[in-house]
Amino acid sequence: MTGARPTTSGQDAELEAGFARAKVSPWTTGEKVRRGLWMVLRVPLFRLSWHNWYGWRRGVLRAFGARIGRSCTIRPTARIEVPWLLEMDDGATLGDYAIVYNLGPVRIGRRTTISQYAHLCAGTHDMNRADLPLLRPPITIGADCWIAADSFVGPGVAVADGCVLGARSNLFADTEPWGVYVGSPARRIRDRERPGAG
Repeated sequence: MTGARPTTSGQDAELEAGFARAKVSPWTTGEKVRRGLWMVLRVPLFRLSWHNWYGWRRGVLRAFGARIGRSCTIRPTARIEVPWLLEMDDGATLGDYAIVYNLGPVRIGRRTTISQYAHLCAGTHDMNRADLPLLRPPITIGADCWIAADSFVGPGVAVADGCVLGARSNLFADTEPWGVYVGSPARRIRDRERPGAG
């Protein structure tokens, strides 16, 4: 019969069920409400704040559950997806247009700089499964690091203390302390001098 729907095999039914499960939001109702409030309020309270109102932006982020240390510098154009999953230690910096796509926790260590247009991506999908379920592996960036302009740090990566990730580099694996990493994928090209060395 023309126009009849073909019989679904057992494998197709299993895939359909997997896709249906994957479409169910992993966020609780409370998290959805908080994310909705942040989406509505981040422009007037955060994005439109004066360029050097760092204390104000620290306060806004703390009000949404972020753990922000003293003297953190956060530019108004920085984009933070989920404030309560962000932790910045004392003196850390988020530059202009930096993206913190923190579906999972992101921690930025003391005196670390995330430069303009850098992208910290703590969210991905399980590509081994056809239904691509959401994964939220954390990103940890140590103290005294520099994530340079337009670079990318992938999900689940731990950047050790003192590392530099060169401009436009892409990092997909953990680093060793006090190294300079460049390229795509980023590789260690040399050591960096430690404080007090020499």
